[in-house]
This record gives sequence, C-alpha cells and structure tokens, in this order.
Amino acid sequence: MTLVSPQKMPLNWLNIWYVALIHIGALFAFVPGTFSWNAVGVMLLLHWVTGGLGITLGWHRLVSHRSFKAPKWLEYFFVFCGTLACQGGVIQWVGLHRYHHLYSDKSRDPHDSSRGFFWSHMGWMFYRVEMEPEVPRITKDIKDDPVYQFLHNYFVPIQAVLGLVLYALGGWPFVVWGIFVRLIVVMHCTWFVNSATHMFGYRTFDSDDKSRNCWWVALVTYGEGWHNNHHAYQYSAQHGIKWWELDLTWAIIRMLRFLGLATDVKLIPQEVLDSKE
Repeated sequence: MTLVSPQKMPLNWLNIWYVALIHIGALFAFVPGTFSWNAVGVMLLLHWVTGGLGITLGWHRLVSHRSFKAPKWLEYFFVFCGTLACQGGVIQWVGLHRYHHLYSDKSRDPHDSSRGFFWSHMGWMFYRVEMEPEVPRITKDIKDDPVYQFLHNYFVPIQAVLGLVLYALGGWPFVVWGIFVRLIVVMHCTWFVNSATHMFGYRTFDSDDKSRNCWWVALVTYGEGWHNNHHAYQYSAQHGIKWWELDLTWAIIRMLRFLGLATDVKLIPQEVLDSKE
C-alpha cells in the first residue's frame, strides 16, 4: 500500500472534529474563573500519568516494542494510563506505530516527515489512510485481549468519567485544565516525536530514515526525543545513551527492574555503546 497525495485522499471528518473540539475546549483556560494553581498542578500530574506512564512507557516501550516484560496487571495499568491520553484506541495506536517503524520516512509511512512538518505533526490524521487490513496482522499479540478491546473501544467514555471525577474534586477549573489543556499538551508532545525528531537535532546512528535526537522533545516526552537512538535500536528500553541524554522513562524502568516488576529488559549491546563514547 503506497500512500497517495492528500489531494486524492478523503478527509477524515471524525478526526478533524475530534481534534478541533479538544482544542476549542482548551481555549476555556482563558475564560475568567477557570484558572487555579491547583488545576495547573492536576494538569501537570495527569500529564505525567497519561503521557509519561501511559503513552511513553506503556503504549510505546512496553506494548509497541516489547522492550521489557511486566506482570499483566501492571501492563494493563500502564495501558489504562495511556487510554486517558485520549489518542485513539490502543490497538489502532500500536498498529499504526509498528507500521510507521516498518516504513519510516518512506511513502508508506502515514506520517512521513518528507511531506513537511505540519503533515507529520498532525495533518496526516485529517485524511483517511487505509491501514485497517494491516492492523490485525501486526497487533496479533493484543487484538483479541478483552482488556485491550475494552480500553480500545471505550476510551472516550472513560475520559468522560475522569472529567466527572475532576469536576467533583475541583469544579470547572479542574475539568478545563485536567482534561482539555492536558489533552492538548500531551497530544502535541506526542506529535512532536513524529515531526520535530525527524527534522531537528543530531544523529548518533546511521538509521535508514530521517530520525534525529532532539533534546527539547526529550524533555517534554520523558525521554522519547532521543529518537535516532530509538530508530537504530527499536527494541531497546533505554533511549538516552549519553550521560546527558536525560531519559526519565528509562529511570522508571530501571526502578521497576530493581523491584522485580520489569524483566527481560532489552538494551543496546554494550560494545555498541562503548563505540559511541
């Protein structure tokens, strides 16, 4: 399957309205009475829970790449955290990401960075990219799991329940900042991995794509910005390999390994790391 030009692709109106409504909801942060420092604190905490533990650690390193193993209850917890990021169903997300790695920066890559920053950042989502026949094949390890199916199908109602909990705890400021502002921030942080880290930064490895290590993306995504390292060794649980390449997610995985909750942790061979000193 080779992607056609956007002019020949049908628009995905569901995604367009979905992204637009969340952005509109975030604008209510500028309405008087919707700001409080407690609400900002809730947003930052949920940013880490949903974007850090959920998307980066759970959906990406644990599930998409199986960089390590965890007890099933812990895997489900991380997948649930990722569901709260509201970036679509987990099965589709994992399938799309695995597909991206198969064809990174080539014509079959849905968010091919060769098509420009906006396309790889978010523009690709506004069109219907027919990948559905491929998804079951590359998500065989999760597609029939009832917990994954539930979280995949009901991520929007789950978000609504979180909104009700936040409203009960702190009223509309908690909803505006804990749901809408947080969703937009986490989404754009995730999207920067598709766009910025294929355009800005340096390359440590000669990977067969345009991936780069971008320090500022690493800061807002808990270590995902060391993207060239990741694309060169996709299976590695550690993305930051230099002493100054801060990788908070790898620190959490190391803690889980110390506690016996992360096993079979896959890493870049030591001789490769030594050669990059």
